[in-house]
Amino acid sequence: MFLIDKPYISDLFKATVRDNRIPVIATPAASELGLFEGTVLLTEEEAVTLSREGDRLRVYTTSENAIGWLAANFSTTALPGKIELFKNKLKFREMTERIFPDFSFSGVTLDDLRQFDISDIPLPFIIKPAVGFFSMGVHKVSGSEEWPAVVDSIFSEIEQTRELYPQEVLDTGTYIIEQCIEGDEFAVDAYYDDTGAAVILSIFHHSFSSDADVSDRVYTTSKEIIESNLAEFSDFVARIGQAAGVRNFPVHIELRRDKKGLILPIEVNPMRFGGWCTTADMTTLAFGVNPYLCYYNEEKPNWQQILSGKEEKLYSLIVLDNSTGTAGTEIADFDYEKLLAGFENPLELRKIDHREYPVFGFLFTETRADNFAELKAILDSDLKEYITV
Repeated sequence: MFLIDKPYISDLFKATVRDNRIPVIATPAASELGLFEGTVLLTEEEAVTLSREGDRLRVYTTSENAIGWLAANFSTTALPGKIELFKNKLKFREMTERIFPDFSFSGVTLDDLRQFDISDIPLPFIIKPAVGFFSMGVHKVSGSEEWPAVVDSIFSEIEQTRELYPQEVLDTGTYIIEQCIEGDEFAVDAYYDDTGAAVILSIFHHSFSSDADVSDRVYTTSKEIIESNLAEFSDFVARIGQAAGVRNFPVHIELRRDKKGLILPIEVNPMRFGGWCTTADMTTLAFGVNPYLCYYNEEKPNWQQILSGKEEKLYSLIVLDNSTGTAGTEIADFDYEKLLAGFENPLELRKIDHREYPVFGFLFTETRADNFAELKAILDSDLKEYITV
């Protein structure tokens, strides 16, 4: 069964569940998200009854907002506990400590943040909410002189995002300070099947504009990116699944490979693929592989066949986060036509209300491999050239 919630579900997702008769739990949130007529709906009571099947039941959520519903209604199952192992970054680091024994991290409460002594913390380091989402509250600290300003920024961000997401999605009461993982960053959609085996559904390279950049702007997949990482990442994902003891469990994993080739997890987001129906939909647009169906039907992509003919093409998900420095409520308009003019082959544009969420939208593109310049331009942009104040 699939569980949907705000902020967004795509038309591709809606068509997938309707056309394939995938049951969707009829929560109040589901009634507000415009499911297509003909979608199979389960009452909440029916879903709770089915939960007695335990970890043999394949559940997927479109949003981490739905985690609260699962915690409340599937409380007699092991699922909420498994979710917490991944969603709480402190618990995740503790769970994987045996796999990555040299990785340093520590926790600190918000109340203790201003008094926290970082003199013994190796620099640079990353600080972020122990329960977080969408790069909110994530900061890189390269020198001790930066610490007071970072703390001030964290408290300012808390005021701005307090009402956006439920506590299960963004909890700013506790932060994790962890070593900065240098190297190439990737995002991976995967699931653990009925036996606990790992199945990779997509691999994206996450580009940054600079060493200090921690934003979610450009994620790119291609034949080369998938083929050169598939075997190694499959083994990596399998090791994490074994540590957690999960099966019939979808995940969105962010990881980095350092200069020595060591792969370390940044975080593992449970019960979903990329948020806002992004990476899974990009995989469908790029390669014709529908990750939602792969998970629901327990199918493993034949990558050799899928990637045939995809040479020299880059498929990118572009997150148009509000990096303008201007509050969304003060922005009258965003020039989407000007944005689209900068790309050779836009595949889909999703406009988001920037007054409600700190993002203008999501753009899916196809780019020739020798034209990375168009991706670099949007990567470096603060998007000020597109707004009217």
